[in-house]
Amino acid sequence: MNRKIAIPTTNGILSAHFGHCEKFAIYEVDNNQIVKENFVSPPSHEPGSHPAFLRNLGCDTIIAGGMGVKAQQLLQQNNIEVIIGLQSDNLKGLVEAYISDELESKDNLCDH
Repeated sequence: MNRKIAIPTTNGILSAHFGHCEKFAIYEVDNNQIVKENFVSPPSHEPGSHPAFLRNLGCDTIIAGGMGVKAQQLLQQNNIEVIIGLQSDNLKGLVEAYISDELESKDNLCDH
């Protein structure tokens, strides 16, 4: 599995809202191993800005707490897998659970 996984963060932990995160943690996975971790600042929050930003970074998957329906649709239209409804302060643990196929979406933590 060669993937690039994005996690929206605030204060270094998983952000409850995708569109209002401070940074994205970007994990590169090669042969089911995390080979690189990088934190990048997103562009200003505008409708559609974050999905386009992640697509341009080459992300395949987004793991988030909450996310609006429009952002989910835009990500899926760009073939980016969306996993939402998670809470954790262990970002690497989320990626490892994803690699092990033990991560699935739960109730969206965002109400719009």
